[in-house]
Amino acid sequence: MSMRLFNYSIGGALLLLCRKVLHVLYCQILRGEMEDEEWTMVQKSGNQFVVNGQPFYVNGFNTYWLMVFAADQSTRGKVTETFQQASAVGLSVCRTWAFNDGQWRALQKTPAVYDEDVFKALDFVVSEAKKYKIRLILSIVNNWEAYGGKSQYVKWGKAAGLNLTSDDDFFSHPTLKSYYKAHVKAVLNRVNTFTNITYKDDPTIFGWELMNEPRCESDPSGDKLQAWIEEMAVYVKSIDPKHLVEIGLEGFYGLSTPNRAHINPNSYAQQVGTDFIRNHQVLGVDFASVHIYPDSWISQSISDAHVEFTKSWMQSHIDDAENYLNMPVIFAEFGVSAKDPGYNSTYRDTLIATVYKTILNSTKKGGAGGGSLLWQVFPEGTDYMDDGYAIVLSKSLSTSNIVSLHSKKLNTFNSFCSWKCHWGCRKKHVLLDDFQSRDEL
Repeated sequence: MSMRLFNYSIGGALLLLCRKVLHVLYCQILRGEMEDEEWTMVQKSGNQFVVNGQPFYVNGFNTYWLMVFAADQSTRGKVTETFQQASAVGLSVCRTWAFNDGQWRALQKTPAVYDEDVFKALDFVVSEAKKYKIRLILSIVNNWEAYGGKSQYVKWGKAAGLNLTSDDDFFSHPTLKSYYKAHVKAVLNRVNTFTNITYKDDPTIFGWELMNEPRCESDPSGDKLQAWIEEMAVYVKSIDPKHLVEIGLEGFYGLSTPNRAHINPNSYAQQVGTDFIRNHQVLGVDFASVHIYPDSWISQSISDAHVEFTKSWMQSHIDDAENYLNMPVIFAEFGVSAKDPGYNSTYRDTLIATVYKTILNSTKKGGAGGGSLLWQVFPEGTDYMDDGYAIVLSKSLSTSNIVSLHSKKLNTFNSFCSWKCHWGCRKKHVLLDDFQSRDEL
């Protein structure tokens, strides 16, 4: 071989290698494998989430106990396992508790007094999530007694000599509101001991949830809860204007929209002091949340009516998010309990596929269906924490396949269609043709 031919061969090989490297890098970008400098805040533009100018549709999950498990070295590994397994099927957002008030392994032992070891456990959860490119929705307090909740705040108030008559005084008493604000301030200003990043500056955090499933049954008019949401949403934004904020609602329609009362799962839902549209029109609230529990709200026994309710419940809220709220909506909890009469894994798969299909139908149109979060994903060996809804992905092949396929579909939209194209680009139609030619859900 002549030297010239040899040089041409080397040059050709180098050119081919460069092309391959560029192709790999391009594919990594499309798959969302971002370097740290590209790990930026989730924002919203109109009724869609965006990251780096690209749409960001969410396929996610709940695992509420991560902080408590991270507080014990013997169970901390389960946090890593959870993120590993969730990431493997493409789940990109996790909702978990940033509270444990006055209980076993409490984060907040008394108002504004914290257990540093438990706070470090929350630091670990945030840092570990980033390793697996999973973003976190952090809930700040519970409506229910588990992990303390508003009832613990009332107990603290009574111990301080306040004249309180109801757990719903949490929403109106100035001292109890000051306790809540102090907790908000402590969490948002926390400097992570693993990453040295302040929570309010960390893109790993998707957003803040004011409360898990707030209800104020002592005031069915909704005025008391509405005033609390108005005050606290603005307060959170005053400390952290960068992150998104949501309320944590279940999605019930209230007295301001009597024409939607029939959409609620039962008549009682209109009497719990929440009001989906009114509550979400508050300044400082960036996206809507809805939960889906037909087995709790309609009947415990499994039936096809649950699937039909799920479709109409979701579509109603997507329509409202588009027509009245101009914000994305996340279906932040959905699932079915293995304890329900008539339960089987096939039904669970059907319910999950129904949720995913409804989200995808919205995604195809660039709609407000921003995503969904399974309740809930567990690693193996945590059965004692199971409330009946746990999904162990490693033991549930059919469910894992459905979750993984949905992740791939959403990631395709997220990667191939920039926000600037407003879903009018040719890529969109190619993708839709591809999805519509396969009935994989």
